[in-house]
Amino acid sequence: MATVAVIDYGMGNLHSIAKALKAASPDANVIVSADKDIILSADHIVFPGVGAIRDCMAAIKEAGLDDVIKQVAKTKPLLGICIGMQALLEHSEENGGVDCLGIIPGNIIKFPANLKDSLNNKLKIPHMGWNVVNYSNKNPLFENIAQNDRFYFVHSYHAEKVGDNFVSATSNYPNAFPCALKWRNIVAVQFHPEKSQHAGIQLLKNFLNWDGTS
Repeated sequence: MATVAVIDYGMGNLHSIAKALKAASPDANVIVSADKDIILSADHIVFPGVGAIRDCMAAIKEAGLDDVIKQVAKTKPLLGICIGMQALLEHSEENGGVDCLGIIPGNIIKFPANLKDSLNNKLKIPHMGWNVVNYSNKNPLFENIAQNDRFYFVHSYHAEKVGDNFVSATSNYPNAFPCALKWRNIVAVQFHPEKSQHAGIQLLKNFLNWDGTS
């Protein structure tokens, strides 16, 4: 039986993610834990997060999980979700500037003020709700998911300066921004698969079926 560890550092929709993972793979052993040994011994690891990046990084370091995540990122299939994705990058301009884990090259910036759509309607920040996702590069996460399917977003900051070879999907608000990344055995998404109904469950199923090599 495959074991999935959801990293618990006090920030994330842990119950919702665990429930969605069980829906994606009923036979999986889903464990929500901050225990380093449990995380390192799991077959797949999920790194969630909500809230501000400064609080996220402080909580990770206080729990002694920064080195654990870096070790996992070298060896096991790892899925970052929302702030978990942002924390995998190098630096965020949120909270006056915060250094992140630096596992994937790239930075995090805020959506600019006064965004408008094609009809000149003002767009709200945070970007919140359902939005179309377009995947381009081959990514095991999007198997059996329709091109331009919708996923659920809640965020005010987004990735930038991420190499094209790392970006596997984008969304528009109103301009394109990276919303899914893949690097070696790591995949990460800005949206919330646990809130994205059938497409989100399929994405989690794909992750749990992935061996981290393709």
